[in-house]
Amino acid sequence: MTDVTPPPAQAMRSDDTRTLVIVVYGLYLAALLCVGLSGIAGVILAYIKRDEVRGTMWESHFENAIHTFWVWLGLSVIGILTVWLVIGIFILIGAYVYFAYRTIKGLIGALDSKPYV
Repeated sequence: MTDVTPPPAQAMRSDDTRTLVIVVYGLYLAALLCVGLSGIAGVILAYIKRDEVRGTMWESHFENAIHTFWVWLGLSVIGILTVWLVIGIFILIGAYVYFAYRTIKGLIGALDSKPYV
């Protein structure tokens, strides 16, 4: 008979946190397709879990998710308010590209188990 030892609790916690980070980024990718509605769920999840991961590499991912959401929301509001000036269209495109870039970059880092840099 072989002795099967369960993995340390920290390793399991890290895997669970990695999964949550991937879920947040998945919600953000879905937000690109559904006018941002799932992004709200993603940022709420990031805020809830941020304090639990203080001091770990996953903290950078949750901070990125929160920062990305608020910058995207601010740019989107400015873009919507100025769309009639035509420049708003470019602001909205920029907000979309910014949100997509930061989300995909974070997702790639999370899949590789690396901090967001």
